Amino acid sequence: MKHPGKEPGGISRPFEVGLALAGLALTAPLSAIAALLVSVTSRGPVFFRQERIGRFGRPFTLIKFRSMHIHDERGPQVTAKGDCRVTPIGRLLRKSKLDELPELWNVVQGHLSLVGPRPEVPKYVNRDDPLWQAVLKTRPGITDPVTLRLRNEEELLQSYRGNPEEFYLNSLQPYKLAGYVKYMQSRTWRSDLRVLYDSVLAVLLPARAPQPGLDEISGTN
Repeated sequence: MKHPGKEPGGISRPFEVGLALAGLALTAPLSAIAALLVSVTSRGPVFFRQERIGRFGRPFTLIKFRSMHIHDERGPQVTAKGDCRVTPIGRLLRKSKLDELPELWNVVQGHLSLVGPRPEVPKYVNRDDPLWQAVLKTRPGITDPVTLRLRNEEELLQSYRGNPEEFYLNSLQPYKLAGYVKYMQSRTWRSDLRVLYDSVLAVLLPARAPQPGLDEISGTN
Protein backbone atom coordinates (compact mmCIF):
# COMPACT_ATOMS: atom_id res chain seq x y z
CA MET A 1 0.00 0.00 0.00
CA LYS A 2 1.39 3.37 -0.99
CA HIS A 3 1.39 6.04 1.70
CA PRO A 4 1.40 9.78 0.88
CA GLY A 5 4.69 11.43 1.80
CA LYS A 6 4.14 14.56 3.85
CA GLU A 7 1.27 15.31 6.17
CA PRO A 8 -0.48 18.64 5.48
CA GLY A 9 1.79 21.18 7.19
CA GLY A 10 3.58 18.55 9.24
CA ILE A 11 7.04 17.02 9.51
CA SER A 12 8.35 15.48 6.28
CA ARG A 13 8.03 11.71 6.11
CA PRO A 14 11.78 10.90 5.70
CA PHE A 15 12.67 13.09 8.70
CA GLU A 16 9.87 11.51 10.71
CA VAL A 17 11.06 7.98 9.90
CA GLY A 18 14.59 8.97 10.91
CA LEU A 19 13.34 10.28 14.25
CA ALA A 20 11.31 7.11 14.83
CA LEU A 21 14.28 4.85 14.07
CA ALA A 22 16.47 6.94 16.38
CA GLY A 23 13.78 6.69 19.06
CA LEU A 24 13.65 2.90 18.71
CA ALA A 25 17.44 2.70 19.05
CA LEU A 26 17.66 5.07 22.02
CA THR A 27 14.79 3.43 23.92
CA ALA A 28 15.85 -0.16 23.16
CA PRO A 29 17.10 -0.75 26.75
CA LEU A 30 13.79 0.54 28.19
CA SER A 31 11.85 -1.59 25.72
CA ALA A 32 13.85 -4.66 26.69
CA ILE A 33 13.12 -4.07 30.39
CA ALA A 34 9.42 -3.45 29.68
CA ALA A 35 9.18 -6.62 27.58
CA LEU A 36 10.86 -8.66 30.32
CA LEU A 37 8.56 -7.29 33.01
CA VAL A 38 5.46 -8.01 30.94
CA SER A 39 6.56 -11.56 30.14
CA VAL A 40 7.49 -12.58 33.70
CA THR A 41 4.59 -10.97 35.58
CA SER A 42 1.55 -12.15 33.60
CA ARG A 43 0.60 -14.86 31.18
CA GLY A 44 0.34 -13.97 27.52
CA PRO A 45 2.24 -12.27 24.69
CA VAL A 46 4.54 -9.32 25.28
CA PHE A 47 2.86 -7.20 22.63
CA PHE A 48 -0.77 -6.11 22.38
CA ARG A 49 -2.07 -5.80 18.83
CA GLN A 50 -5.35 -4.10 18.01
CA GLU A 51 -7.04 -2.95 14.82
CA ARG A 52 -7.29 0.82 14.51
CA ILE A 53 -8.50 3.13 11.78
CA GLY A 54 -5.83 5.09 9.94
CA ARG A 55 -5.63 7.72 7.24
CA PHE A 56 -8.49 7.65 4.71
CA GLY A 57 -10.26 5.09 6.89
CA ARG A 58 -7.78 2.31 6.24
CA PRO A 59 -7.46 -0.22 9.08
CA PHE A 60 -4.05 -1.14 10.47
CA THR A 61 -2.66 -3.05 13.45
CA LEU A 62 -1.46 -0.88 16.34
CA ILE A 63 1.33 -2.35 18.47
CA LYS A 64 1.84 -1.69 22.18
CA PHE A 65 3.32 -3.50 25.14
CA ARG A 66 0.52 -5.54 26.67
CA SER A 67 -0.85 -3.91 29.82
CA MET A 68 -3.91 -6.11 30.49
CA HIS A 69 -4.59 -9.70 31.47
CA ILE A 70 -5.16 -11.59 28.23
CA HIS A 71 -8.56 -13.00 29.28
CA ASP A 72 -9.85 -9.47 30.01
CA GLU A 73 -8.87 -7.65 26.80
CA ARG A 74 -12.29 -8.14 25.16
CA GLY A 75 -14.18 -5.91 27.59
CA PRO A 76 -15.02 -2.22 27.00
CA GLN A 77 -12.61 -0.50 24.64
CA VAL A 78 -12.13 2.43 26.98
CA THR A 79 -10.06 2.09 30.13
CA ALA A 80 -10.82 3.94 33.36
CA LYS A 81 -8.32 4.37 36.16
CA GLY A 82 -8.44 1.36 38.47
CA ASP A 83 -9.72 -0.97 35.72
CA CYS A 84 -9.20 -4.48 37.06
CA ARG A 85 -8.19 -5.73 33.62
CA VAL A 86 -4.90 -3.80 33.84
CA THR A 87 -1.97 -5.67 35.35
CA PRO A 88 0.23 -4.06 38.05
CA ILE A 89 3.09 -3.72 35.57
CA GLY A 90 0.59 -2.51 32.99
CA ARG A 91 -0.40 0.38 35.25
CA LEU A 92 3.23 1.44 35.49
CA LEU A 93 3.72 1.16 31.74
CA ARG A 94 0.55 3.13 30.97
CA LYS A 95 1.32 5.88 33.47
CA SER A 96 4.86 6.31 32.14
CA LYS A 97 3.71 5.88 28.50
CA LEU A 98 6.32 3.14 28.05
CA ASP A 99 3.58 0.87 26.71
CA GLU A 100 3.50 3.07 23.58
CA LEU A 101 7.17 2.68 22.62
CA PRO A 102 6.41 -0.07 20.04
CA GLU A 103 4.22 2.44 18.19
CA LEU A 104 7.45 3.92 16.83
CA TRP A 105 7.55 0.85 14.60
CA ASN A 106 4.07 1.79 13.35
CA VAL A 107 5.58 5.15 12.38
CA VAL A 108 8.35 3.42 10.40
CA GLN A 109 5.73 1.27 8.66
CA GLY A 110 3.75 4.34 7.65
CA HIS A 111 0.62 3.64 9.67
CA LEU A 112 1.28 6.43 12.18
CA SER A 113 2.94 9.82 12.30
CA LEU A 114 4.84 11.03 15.33
CA VAL A 115 2.29 13.85 15.66
CA GLY A 116 -1.35 13.45 14.71
CA PRO A 117 -4.80 12.50 16.01
CA ARG A 118 -4.81 9.35 18.09
CA PRO A 119 -6.11 6.38 16.05
CA GLU A 120 -9.47 5.00 17.11
CA VAL A 121 -10.90 1.48 17.16
CA PRO A 122 -13.37 0.78 14.31
CA LYS A 123 -16.30 0.54 16.73
CA TYR A 124 -15.94 4.19 17.71
CA VAL A 125 -15.42 5.73 14.26
CA ASN A 126 -18.46 7.41 12.71
CA ARG A 127 -17.59 8.09 9.08
CA ASP A 128 -20.78 10.11 8.58
CA ASP A 129 -19.63 12.69 11.15
CA PRO A 130 -18.03 15.77 9.48
CA LEU A 131 -15.43 15.95 12.26
CA TRP A 132 -14.41 12.36 11.62
CA GLN A 133 -14.28 13.03 7.88
CA ALA A 134 -11.83 15.87 8.54
CA VAL A 135 -9.72 13.85 10.98
CA LEU A 136 -9.40 10.85 8.67
CA LYS A 137 -7.76 13.01 6.01
CA THR A 138 -4.54 12.97 7.99
CA ARG A 139 -2.35 10.16 9.28
CA PRO A 140 -2.98 9.40 12.96
CA GLY A 141 -0.14 9.88 15.40
CA ILE A 142 1.45 8.92 18.70
CA THR A 143 0.94 12.33 20.27
CA ASP A 144 -0.73 15.69 19.63
CA PRO A 145 -1.87 18.71 21.70
CA VAL A 146 -5.17 17.05 22.64
CA THR A 147 -3.43 13.90 23.84
CA LEU A 148 -1.05 16.05 25.88
CA ARG A 149 -3.96 17.74 27.66
CA LEU A 150 -5.84 14.46 28.17
CA ARG A 151 -3.13 12.63 30.06
CA ASN A 152 -5.81 12.30 32.74
CA GLU A 153 -8.28 10.51 30.44
CA GLU A 154 -8.41 7.41 32.63
CA GLU A 155 -9.10 9.54 35.71
CA LEU A 156 -11.92 11.36 33.88
CA LEU A 157 -13.53 8.06 32.89
CA GLN A 158 -13.24 6.83 36.48
CA SER A 159 -14.75 9.98 37.99
CA TYR A 160 -17.77 10.04 35.68
CA ARG A 161 -20.86 8.79 37.50
CA GLY A 162 -22.44 6.72 34.78
CA ASN A 163 -21.47 4.50 31.86
CA PRO A 164 -17.82 5.31 30.96
CA GLU A 165 -18.31 4.20 27.37
CA GLU A 166 -21.30 6.52 26.89
CA PHE A 167 -19.35 9.40 28.42
CA TYR A 168 -16.47 8.67 26.06
CA LEU A 169 -18.65 8.65 22.95
CA ASN A 170 -20.94 11.53 23.89
CA SER A 171 -18.46 13.94 25.50
CA LEU A 172 -14.82 12.89 25.49
CA GLN A 173 -14.51 11.83 21.87
CA PRO A 174 -16.22 15.00 20.49
CA TYR A 175 -13.80 17.05 22.64
CA LYS A 176 -10.90 15.17 21.09
CA LEU A 177 -12.16 15.48 17.52
CA ALA A 178 -12.72 19.23 17.82
CA GLY A 179 -9.18 19.63 19.19
CA TYR A 180 -7.68 17.48 16.44
CA VAL A 181 -9.34 19.55 13.72
CA LYS A 182 -8.33 22.84 15.35
CA TYR A 183 -4.67 21.79 15.47
CA MET A 184 -4.68 20.52 11.89
CA GLN A 185 -5.95 23.88 10.64
CA SER A 186 -2.81 25.69 11.84
CA ARG A 187 -0.30 22.84 11.85
CA THR A 188 3.31 23.40 10.71
CA TRP A 189 6.47 21.34 10.95
CA ARG A 190 7.61 23.73 13.69
CA SER A 191 4.43 23.15 15.70
CA ASP A 192 4.87 19.38 15.31
CA LEU A 193 8.39 19.62 16.70
CA ARG A 194 7.06 21.69 19.59
CA VAL A 195 4.45 19.03 20.32
CA LEU A 196 7.16 16.36 20.38
CA TYR A 197 9.24 18.47 22.77
CA ASP A 198 6.22 19.11 25.02
CA SER A 199 5.36 15.40 24.97
CA VAL A 200 8.79 14.46 26.28
CA LEU A 201 8.49 17.13 28.99
CA ALA A 202 5.00 15.87 29.92
CA VAL A 203 6.39 12.38 30.52
CA LEU A 204 9.38 13.63 32.51
CA LEU A 205 7.55 16.47 34.33
CA PRO A 206 3.82 15.58 34.29
CA ALA A 207 2.79 18.38 36.66
CA ARG A 208 3.80 21.11 34.17
CA ALA A 209 0.83 20.87 31.81
CA PRO A 210 -2.78 21.65 32.91
CA GLN A 211 -5.43 18.98 32.39
CA PRO A 212 -9.17 19.43 31.69
CA GLY A 213 -11.84 18.49 34.23
CA LEU A 214 -15.22 16.87 33.74
CA ASP A 215 -16.98 20.23 33.46
CA GLU A 216 -14.82 21.34 30.57
CA ILE A 217 -15.22 18.04 28.73
CA SER A 218 -18.99 17.86 29.23
CA GLY A 219 -19.35 21.46 28.09
CA THR A 220 -18.23 20.59 24.57
CA ASN A 221 -21.66 19.19 23.69
